[in-house]
Amino acid sequence: MYCPFCRFPDSRVTDSRTSDDGSSIRRRRQCPECGMRFSTTETASLTVVKRSGVIEAFSRDKIVSGVRKACQGRPVSEADLAMLAQKVEETVRSSGASQIEAHDIGLAILEPLRLLDEVAFMRFASVYQGWESLEDFETAISKLRSNREH
Repeated sequence: MYCPFCRFPDSRVTDSRTSDDGSSIRRRRQCPECGMRFSTTETASLTVVKRSGVIEAFSRDKIVSGVRKACQGRPVSEADLAMLAQKVEETVRSSGASQIEAHDIGLAILEPLRLLDEVAFMRFASVYQGWESLEDFETAISKLRSNREH
């Protein structure tokens, strides 16, 4: 780690703390050359492979914006969406892979969204899974009803 003040190629960690959501580590460092202190944040990188083959960094904000459309007019708060995005990220990171398919993220969204709001789930799933007929909706509604009973 280069010192941002004198560019010395080494530094000493004086303190480490985990972020509130556990997704990153904040480290306080001190340069042995100039004595200045600075902070760094470390996160495990996670990239998403889109259908087109483009690779981009994982973003909770993209999950929130995609699910927000399905939740329009529903009693779902921004805090609910943030929690859903956190759950999805935890699920995706728990796989241990540093690169994940966009399709797998969509699958990881479905269950937490179903638990949050069934109507929003139906909206999201209908677009995400490309439902084309009333039978597709009827099948999904039947599954929702059977899950409620169990």
